[in-house]
Amino acid sequence: MKPSGSPLLSEPLSPGASKALIAAALREDLGSGDLTTRWTVSPRQGAHAVLVARQGGVAAGLPLFARVFRHLDARVKVRLLVREGRAFSAGTTLARLQGPARALLSGERVALNFAQRLCGIATLTRAFVTAARARSRSVAVLDTRKTTPLLRALEKYAVACGGGLNHRRGLYDAVLIKDNHIKAAGSVSAAVRRAALSKAAVQVEVEDLAQLDEALEAGADSVLLDNFTPARLRGAVARVRRFKQRTGRRVLTEASGGITLKSVGAFAASGVDRISVGALTHSAPALDLSMEFELR
Repeated sequence: MKPSGSPLLSEPLSPGASKALIAAALREDLGSGDLTTRWTVSPRQGAHAVLVARQGGVAAGLPLFARVFRHLDARVKVRLLVREGRAFSAGTTLARLQGPARALLSGERVALNFAQRLCGIATLTRAFVTAARARSRSVAVLDTRKTTPLLRALEKYAVACGGGLNHRRGLYDAVLIKDNHIKAAGSVSAAVRRAALSKAAVQVEVEDLAQLDEALEAGADSVLLDNFTPARLRGAVARVRRFKQRTGRRVLTEASGGITLKSVGAFAASGVDRISVGALTHSAPALDLSMEFELR
């Protein structure tokens, strides 16, 4: 199974999808209206604000941040100062905003939620990629389907901003045979034979060397070595290489299961082609960003 490459670092969603998502997020937060702003801020009052990074990280989702305010009021102007995928240090001004104060105040939390979440994912991904590449220049770090419901496109985009690659987008675009598929089919070989009829590349998750050998002989295009230790992984990768020498068939190897920022280097050093890490999306901490009004 071939992972999808990094998307263009601009906006992860079509304008229509972006508009619908922002509208839903604002509806959740504003409900019948922003009571505090309505009673404390004149509709005629203008304001300037800045988006500031309180910690270093990697930019992702800043165009979406800007679209939140323009959705509320077309008069809001947002100037983004850091390109998507670029690293920045603590104290960096990421964007400047100008427009009706009510729109800036009412959109602040939703816009920050998007930016903090996506920058957090991009930042964690960059850390994993850096640690893995320190031990293997060719290894790729991939995400998984362990994403927030309905935010998958955004979160996978953020992974790409951080230098990672996207695994399958969903159940519809690739074949990945897991343990329960094997149990349902009766064996690894039977599952691979049936999946091959799809004409898609077939990846098989294996838990031991016996399953690995069966997957290789059955014709798998890729093997996902799940919960292998780095030492066991080295042996499995060597086994796949010997299979290639014997048959001329290249089978991609991928490691997964409990891989942390501290251990990813050891897994990369095994010679595996790819490392998939669910934590990139399900455990990334939000980056500390702040939107502050400026006195003019």
